Amino acid sequence: MCTVCGCGAGEVKIEGDGHQHSHVHEDGTVHSHAHDHEHAHSHSHGHQHDGEPAHTPDAHHHEHGVGGDLDFGAGPAGAHAPGLSQSRMVQIEQDILSKNNAYAEANRQRFDERGIFALNLVSSPGSGKTTLLVKTIELLQGKVAITVVEGDQQTSNDAERIRATGVAALQINTGKGCHLDGHMVGHALDRLQPADESLFLIENVGNLVCPAAFDLGEHHKVAILSVTEGEDKPLKYPDMFRAADVMLLNKCDLLPYLEFDADLAEANARRVNPHLTVFRVSATSGDGLAAWVSWIEAGLEAQRGKHGQTVDALKRRVAELERQLAVR
Repeated sequence: MCTVCGCGAGEVKIEGDGHQHSHVHEDGTVHSHAHDHEHAHSHSHGHQHDGEPAHTPDAHHHEHGVGGDLDFGAGPAGAHAPGLSQSRMVQIEQDILSKNNAYAEANRQRFDERGIFALNLVSSPGSGKTTLLVKTIELLQGKVAITVVEGDQQTSNDAERIRATGVAALQINTGKGCHLDGHMVGHALDRLQPADESLFLIENVGNLVCPAAFDLGEHHKVAILSVTEGEDKPLKYPDMFRAADVMLLNKCDLLPYLEFDADLAEANARRVNPHLTVFRVSATSGDGLAAWVSWIEAGLEAQRGKHGQTVDALKRRVAELERQLAVR
């Protein structure tokens, strides 16, 4: 039991010089508490006022004036959590991601063994992901079997839109979670049982931060940026555009009515990721979708080729085993 908050923490770890301890709960969440020690530390700034809390070395960020920006992502962890050291945050992230990566690799192996082409669609909310997904499905129906995973914090609205096209879709609600993970997608695979040599589409939770770090076993991350957002989105959220192989610049039919520089948006994306493949599309008018669909078809063909090679290799192995048994 945590003596500070009574939370029933399962594990207590002392970090650094003893100023804080971290609690790991049964569900894997971690939080820390700062402790006051009997010996005082002197850290006077000469500007404490009556009624204000005293500043401590760990909590004070030296906000002298308003001229300088604050950067809480400059440390080794690339993030900040009150009460957690950078080294502890790095350790927690590595533990979480290593477990996720194991699930993701198992998913990818299942995809590859069966010749399935898997895409992970990521974007901020309102980029037009679901509409784009519906249009893509409509253009590919009859050519390939398609299954879809929809990720949202709540509701099954998007899955219902996909099902209306006649395609099987599974909704995953993440609650307070801000992204899908490899374990969730593994369960979706068990439920959906996608056909061999099919297309498996994942629409991730609308978020340009967390999904960048979580591999789901997909073959490509596809980042969707709409012209109703800003040209600097790739620079503001570089991890996502760096992790993606493809960027769809969506809602291009609105360009005549907006002050949006599509060339600049594309240049910013390539500053972050020079190898990014970019398609300018409109899910409403259909402009550019033919090139996007052709890219998907090429990926499907490549997966089918790998699958065929695997099947041929298995057949040769079975024939060899049968020959050896016959000799005996």
